[in-house]
Amino acid sequence: MANRLRVAVTGSTGLIGRTLVERLESGGHQAVPVVRPGSSRGSGPPAPVVWDPAASEMNTAELEGLDAVVHLAGEPIAARRWSPEQKERIARSRVQGTALLSQALARLDSPPAVLVSASAIGYYGDRGDELLDESSSGGDDFLAEVCRDWETAADPARAAGIRVAHPRTGVVLSSSGGALAEMLPFFRLGIGGRIGSGRQWMSWISLHDEVEALVWLLEADVEGPVNLTAPEPVTNRELTAALGRALRRPAVLPTPKPALWAKLGRELTEALLYSSARVAPAVLQRGGFRFAHPDIATALAAVLAR
Repeated sequence: MANRLRVAVTGSTGLIGRTLVERLESGGHQAVPVVRPGSSRGSGPPAPVVWDPAASEMNTAELEGLDAVVHLAGEPIAARRWSPEQKERIARSRVQGTALLSQALARLDSPPAVLVSASAIGYYGDRGDELLDESSSGGDDFLAEVCRDWETAADPARAAGIRVAHPRTGVVLSSSGGALAEMLPFFRLGIGGRIGSGRQWMSWISLHDEVEALVWLLEADVEGPVNLTAPEPVTNRELTAALGRALRRPAVLPTPKPALWAKLGRELTEALLYSSARVAPAVLQRGGFRFAHPDIATALAAVLAR
């Protein structure tokens, strides 16, 4: 980006948010964290914007003068077992927070040019071997419904003339957080392996490419859904074999489903680890976005070197 931008970031303390803030600041831009009351990042510079999505409270005036907003906040999907109450927290944190933010942006005298409002490839549901792009229909399970409502909640910003892009993020590979960080201790001990048949597709992206794609979306002439996944999705069997090779450890023992049920519960296990989504980043590729890590071997080598 040639111009210096002032970019507000929700979810700035999460894995992606922290890395995005660092990337923006290293590029000469100003990242303005949007934080909850009592957050550890409660002072500037720059002074943060304070909001309370659960109470539907936000000081709209603090949003004036922004060039862009990247909205990443939401209850983590796998923070704990899914109960009816936890599923409600997951949905409410995304839909209510997005609605509050987009309505606040729509009321500004000088709204930002773009809102990059997060979504996920959970939008597509469990689709087997079907190749999916941004024009594909949505699924009908819990996560698909959450993603659909999540994206719709940004309609007030769209109606106000703000360009709204929805990065539908896949599994983000990083050694410091997320799914890969959970897997690494087992694979390093030589006891990691495929889950179930291993035929389910996993659409992934390196943390580096995830953040670069978010930055790209700030200035690209793109709106609507954008799949943030690498151009070469892999099956679970392919992923575990590649991780075993990268660590020089065996990866032949399948992970027993009862062990996963004991940790995550049945519904979350099925949704997170047995669901299959083979997703292509068609919009990024048409727009000329360059992936630093287009294949799983390159990505794992980069991630494990850190």
